[in-house]
Amino acid sequence: MSAPHDALAPAAAPGQGFVPASDHPSALIDQVRAAVAARAPLRIAGGGSKAFVHAPAAGAALDVRVHSGILSHEPSELVVTVRAGTPLAELEAALAEHGQCLPFEPPRFGAGGTVGGAVASGLAGPARASVGGARDYVLGARLINGRGELLTFGGQVMKNVAGYDVSRALAGSWGALGVITELSLKVLPVAPAEATLTFGVDQSNALERLHRWGGQPLPLNASRWQREADGGDRLFLRLRGAAAAVEAACERLLAEAPGQRLDNPPAGADWTACRDQRLPFFTNAPSADHGLWRISVPQTAAPLLAAWPQLIEWQGAQRWLWAPVAAADEIRAAARAAGGHAQLFRAPASGDGGVARADTPSPALQAVMRRLREAFDPHGIFQAPTLI
Repeated sequence: MSAPHDALAPAAAPGQGFVPASDHPSALIDQVRAAVAARAPLRIAGGGSKAFVHAPAAGAALDVRVHSGILSHEPSELVVTVRAGTPLAELEAALAEHGQCLPFEPPRFGAGGTVGGAVASGLAGPARASVGGARDYVLGARLINGRGELLTFGGQVMKNVAGYDVSRALAGSWGALGVITELSLKVLPVAPAEATLTFGVDQSNALERLHRWGGQPLPLNASRWQREADGGDRLFLRLRGAAAAVEAACERLLAEAPGQRLDNPPAGADWTACRDQRLPFFTNAPSADHGLWRISVPQTAAPLLAAWPQLIEWQGAQRWLWAPVAAADEIRAAARAAGGHAQLFRAPASGDGGVARADTPSPALQAVMRRLREAFDPHGIFQAPTLI
């Protein structure tokens, strides 16, 4: 599973437009080994686009951006292999040239985000409830563990399942298990047709419709409910798939309930702004004392915490909420009562007041996390955030 970094075989020759470079992340391995020898902590660093999600970690920076480049892309096989320090924008542009994409729409909260950061954070965009999350598209990975060893898990095709679960476990690990150096990802063709419908309904009716439509054969790809600046409640629905299926769904849904179809270019820009949290809801905090909370609950959960501004995605499973940190206990109790959990995703401008960013994991999950950390990073070299 592991080998000295100077004994690894070089990667296959990259295709046109790919960065020709060695497959060996030697500089990163040497830095980790030096840290192990000195028992000095390291802080994995990329583009810094998600640094706001957790409190700053201690330790010297281990910059993964030195290990960058697309190693291979097989459009007919729907697989791309890329170094973890590669800018996410670079990978998405390369895939777009072949009419392909990362279906889970990794959020880009700022310029410079890396592919490794997109997977390590485990975050996904508006289509998450329909297409799956980051872990569903990880086929294989290379990782530098806390001993300075380069480990390989999984492969480049779905049939290669050796170590596959470990590859998937890296999604959402936030660097707790080591430094991701390389990823093989499943990609998909861009949908041939897309349409966005909008309906003026309150939160309760929006959730009821989403639950009902979700159980029907509709090309439902993403949803968003929010209260707009004018005070009106609005549900947005994105349909993707074969042209005939999208057109038939539009006719059916608009005949069932009053609504309208939006033009694709502005609607597409709106969904991108939602993915990257650039909508006014995300950028305009009610006050300096309000933080942005991320509440994860079952899709069928009833409306929660109606006193505070909300935006709901993932057919009801992801609910964004602006509220003071002083309301942390109330928010977390409501999330638990609904079968979910809450996370302080963006701290208030005035500070988080020492409030924990995430709920305390269950004892069983803590035990699993502890065993994984002991196996991958026995010396505690990587200063990873303790998020769930």
